[in-house]
Order: sequence, then structure tokens, then C-alpha cells
Amino acid sequence: EVQLQASGGGLVETGGSLRLSCVVSGFTWDDVAIGWFRQVPGKEREGVACINNKDGKIYYSDSVKGRSTISRDDAKNTVYLQMNSLRPEDTAVYYCAARRASIGQYDYWGQGTQVTVSS
Repeated sequence: EVQLQASGGGLVETGGSLRLSCVVSGFTWDDVAIGWFRQVPGKEREGVACINNKDGKIYYSDSVKGRSTISRDDAKNTVYLQMNSLRPEDTAVYYCAARRASIGQYDYWGQGTQVTVSS
């Protein structure tokens, strides 16, 4: 059974940092891509970062590029999203999702973790 457990959200001030974690189970670790998405009520879900464990490729959206780093710990089957220089517009529920490395659709989703950035 595939499971994703996201954590690490919280309340921070503008300019602060948070590290989100996504523990993944039930997937072949070398054949998985993990993405981080965020959603604000009334707005479309936005993909913010992705790491492909098979080919090592990493993607960032323009909205977080230069302020965020996605990384993985192979021993813990965990993917991290380090977010720095947080802004109020980063406030959202953040989700991690998994897909087979060679398939484009994310079929497995974790529960969200709330990130709130105060101005």
C-alpha cells in the first residue's frame, strides 16, 4: 500500500524558514518521483517542486525558485522541501504526491500540511 505522510508546516513570520517532510512507503524508491504542491482555497493547485529519483532531475516553479530546495534521504525514504525567505503569498496547504518516475500523473497523495506566513 502506498502511503505518503507530510509534515513540517506551521506559522512563521515573513522571511522565516520551514522544512517540509514527506515520508513515502509502498513505492520502489528508485522508481518514484515526488512532487510538492500547494493550494489556497478558491485557487488552483500549484506544483512547486519535484524530484525524480530515477534520473535525479529536479524542478521548481518560478514562485519558489531560488528560495526553496527539494532533497531526499534515501535511507529514510523521505523527501524534504526546505523553504526560505517565506512570504505571505506562500501561505497554503502543502501536499506531497508520488508517481512512477516515467509516468506523468501523480496518483498518490499525502494529507496536507498547513503553512502560514504572517506579514
